[in-house]
Amino acid sequence: MFDIARQHLKTPRDLLRFAMSRFTEAGLFFGHGTDNAWDEAAYLIAHTLHLPIDRFDALLDARLLPSELNDALDILERRVSERVPAAYLTREAWLAGHDFYIDERVIVPRSFIAELLPDGLSPWIEHPELVHRALDLCTGSGCLAILLADAYPDAEVDAVDLSTDALDVATLNIERYGLEQRVTPIESDLWAGVAGNRYDLIVSNPPYVDAESVAALPDEYLKEPELALGSGEDGLDATRAILEQATHFLNPFGVLVVEIGHNRDVLEALYPALTFTWLDTSGGDGFVFLLTREDLVTGGL
Repeated sequence: MFDIARQHLKTPRDLLRFAMSRFTEAGLFFGHGTDNAWDEAAYLIAHTLHLPIDRFDALLDARLLPSELNDALDILERRVSERVPAAYLTREAWLAGHDFYIDERVIVPRSFIAELLPDGLSPWIEHPELVHRALDLCTGSGCLAILLADAYPDAEVDAVDLSTDALDVATLNIERYGLEQRVTPIESDLWAGVAGNRYDLIVSNPPYVDAESVAALPDEYLKEPELALGSGEDGLDATRAILEQATHFLNPFGVLVVEIGHNRDVLEALYPALTFTWLDTSGGDGFVFLLTREDLVTGGL
């Protein structure tokens, strides 16, 4: 099919129609930056042809050179045949208006926490300048650590991950944004590498997929590092480890923000004494919780 397409397609519009048909026919799964075949195809075509995505519609009928057509079809074919997330094909992912280098060493960035920085954490953090030290646990590509540094310009940020491969990618992104003096990548199994440190704000988007869901993941997710997805039978092993030590790492008025996927009911049943604040996000109010240090102490942690 792709060989035939090389002989007949002429424009980005042709490519877009063809890609949508092939994506739908292949039953691709979307969820790494887009949620439908149209947006995914438009992004891949525009990126490959070096066209601005926000003006893509105006260029749909431009005639393509044979080399341009082949390049676009190559990346579309890989998306279909290998079921690779688009971010791994383009080596790029966007989060909160920032672009990050991404490859198979890290999970593709997609965190509701990004949209909460900084205004969504008010009134718990009244002014950005009140955050002097921040921590991103399970940093992956370093995206949330970099967004923390952007949202809180007076803060020094520690970016922690167990994976040295992930930290190599995080370092690339830290350097890309010129934040070497403010964001520090640290190899650590959660808290071990930051013992003795205290933070005004700690955020984490840890692994949180339960064992049953891991077993049913579509192929696209299986291309991501296994370490970054599953977290025990109920998906909350990492979250429990975060909660049970967090008081030791928060300043007296410190704030903890954690994303946990669809595990709200299970988490609240595990910690009935904790008063979780569930933050409103574009996905709803059941995915990201906030606890102050006082909340943790009052809840017996």
